[in-house]
Amino acid sequence: MSKQKVDAKSFAQQRRKRRQWLTFLRMCRYGVNNFSRNTWLTVAATAVMTITLLIIFVTLSARNILADSLTEVSKKVDMSIYLKKSTSDVDAGKIAASIEALPSVNGVTYVSPAEARKQVAEENKNRDGTLEALNEASNELPGTLRVNLRDINDTSELDKFVQTNSFLKKNIDSNRPPSFSGGGKSTIQTIGSWVGFAEKLGLIASSIFIVLSSLIVFNTIRMAIFNRKEEIQMMKLIGADKNFIRGPFIVEAIVYGFIAALVATALGIVILVGAKDGLTSFGIIVQPTIDIAVIYSPFVLLVMIIVGALIGVISSLFATRKYLKIS
Repeated sequence: MSKQKVDAKSFAQQRRKRRQWLTFLRMCRYGVNNFSRNTWLTVAATAVMTITLLIIFVTLSARNILADSLTEVSKKVDMSIYLKKSTSDVDAGKIAASIEALPSVNGVTYVSPAEARKQVAEENKNRDGTLEALNEASNELPGTLRVNLRDINDTSELDKFVQTNSFLKKNIDSNRPPSFSGGGKSTIQTIGSWVGFAEKLGLIASSIFIVLSSLIVFNTIRMAIFNRKEEIQMMKLIGADKNFIRGPFIVEAIVYGFIAALVATALGIVILVGAKDGLTSFGIIVQPTIDIAVIYSPFVLLVMIIVGALIGVISSLFATRKYLKIS
């Protein structure tokens, strides 16, 4: 007897699971059908969501591009400290070693007056007037400590070292302030400020379009509910489950997000590849971001689909909750 009860219970559970599975498939089918019912609303909702996801993609890509470009610039930007002509190479080496020990410093290169003169001559070898002036000049160029920082926007530690290190104070050229103070410091900080500006601008644009796409999806679902008001009322009268009524609208919104994610990801990669040559000509590092987008395109697409689906689902839930009056 107990065995028969177990078998009956097992059969009932299997039947319930099968019914749930069939219900889910029906909701998916109805949701896909709803997607094609209102063509213009569907196109509008999908287009705005595509623009939203594309802006999110471009914002994240721009942030990564600017970060890579800033890293590359920081490798090339040297913070110069000018030493007196009387400073020996040994003393300059001691100062360089002290600066290199600072946590914010990547490395220090000492350029002696003779090396500085040679570099100027090499850089201006095609300019006869400059070479003649250099050969006739009696003043020697100062020795220079070129400091490469981990973060070119943070010169505080180096500033403090210059102001407090007694040995450096004895040897620093008082007529030539370090390149990272005064106007030079402002120029260097401007380079890094573009990253923060791009992040804020992208965040604002993404937020605006997320709100717009959510409102359009919300209104699309609401109009679909109004168009099917009698059908929904009939379903409620015959005892249809609340989730079964809500389900097709959620599926419809997910379809918006899915299609928008496919289009936005493809457009985003095309835009990156198309803009590569133009941006590279200005010294902007684009290739690493393109490599990431292409190599990890399945993961990027998955994230975009999830974001698009979330926007659609949240909008749909609000619409169904308010206009179907189901909780």
